[in-house]
Amino acid sequence: MTQSPAVRTTGRSGPVRIGERAARTLVAELARINDAKAALLVGVTPDSAVLAAAVEALLPGDRLTVVPAEPFGAAALREHVTAQGRWVADRVSVVDSLAEAEAAGVVIAGEVFAGTAEATRSGIDGLSKYLTDGAVLSVATVAAPGRTEGAAAELARQDALYGVGADLVLRNSPPVRVYRLRFTPASPATADSLAPAYRPSSVPLTRGMHIDSNGVAAAGIALGLAALARVTRPSSKLWLLPALAAGPVAAFFRDPERDVPEDPSAVVASADGKVLSVQRLHDERFGDGEWLRIAVFLSVLDVHVNRSPVAGKVVDYFVADGGFVNAMKPDAEHNVAAYTVLDTARGTVVVAQRTGLIARRIVQRAPIGALLARGERFGLIRFGSRTDVYLPAEAADPLVGPGDKVIGGSTVIARWR
Repeated sequence: MTQSPAVRTTGRSGPVRIGERAARTLVAELARINDAKAALLVGVTPDSAVLAAAVEALLPGDRLTVVPAEPFGAAALREHVTAQGRWVADRVSVVDSLAEAEAAGVVIAGEVFAGTAEATRSGIDGLSKYLTDGAVLSVATVAAPGRTEGAAAELARQDALYGVGADLVLRNSPPVRVYRLRFTPASPATADSLAPAYRPSSVPLTRGMHIDSNGVAAAGIALGLAALARVTRPSSKLWLLPALAAGPVAAFFRDPERDVPEDPSAVVASADGKVLSVQRLHDERFGDGEWLRIAVFLSVLDVHVNRSPVAGKVVDYFVADGGFVNAMKPDAEHNVAAYTVLDTARGTVVVAQRTGLIARRIVQRAPIGALLARGERFGLIRFGSRTDVYLPAEAADPLVGPGDKVIGGSTVIARWR
């Protein structure tokens, strides 16, 4: 059997297991496409979690081509696929080598890249030949902070040039980082057919409630301080302060699931909170013409995860310097803010994540080139803050007013004409 370029060139420093969570992250791009698509999965065994996740993500009109990992042959994979039943067998085909595969809209490397930089570059080049225009290549490597050579460094370089999203999966042994690479531009209209992508940046507590990884880290720091105080001052009750604060701090970063309206004309709230203002204005930073700006204030009790109000492609991102006044005051529009500019089928849309009196940290996870579905998570702001949505005034009508309470990803704040 001819070995695939992805397996032949990546090299191995030992077996690296891809668990269920990392597998879901690898196939996230496949799972979010609602239209019929062709996908290519390279380098898997019958018991691969990546194969199981890819099969689970398939829709009736999809086609999945699978290339076996060395030294496993195609026969064992075909037997495994057949055993899954007629529905799977009709949609999944197994080929002997990558050379027999056809180009696809999503290509997934089923094995972790763990070789040299040169081998990794060669493997990426070999897989990228099978991408259709605007398609995404999903690959993983062992998470290695501070590494300056090898697969980790090469994939970080590829990500800087072609990345449209990256996720760190800590709940894997060892932890891995998943990269999504796009080498040719995708049409903004493609985002209209996408569902919000699965991301491992939140830790599930229940089916409907998660805690963002920032909350897990913050709670961990609080508990660490409590333990330190307990050890250094055993006779003091001071350790109770950080210990009791861990729960509320984690709760601040809660990330609930939301039902996103399917109406293509709907513009949804980018965050939970209270509408401060609905204004028509001009802002030359985003182009000529009049803008409809809907500003929402987030109190410390609101969910602070931000969601895309529309489906679109991230074409720009910049941070404007400013102050840190109370986010409820009019002067808050001059606070430090991060602007995410989306190109959509109906024109340019901008989301501004503004700091407040307490909020000083903005997290934005959607790089330029990324496609966002309506209601998809793309970042958060720590503690009280404000989020503004800018829409082309001639193309949208507001459906909310000052004082209205909105829910991020669910409340329809405007409608396209």
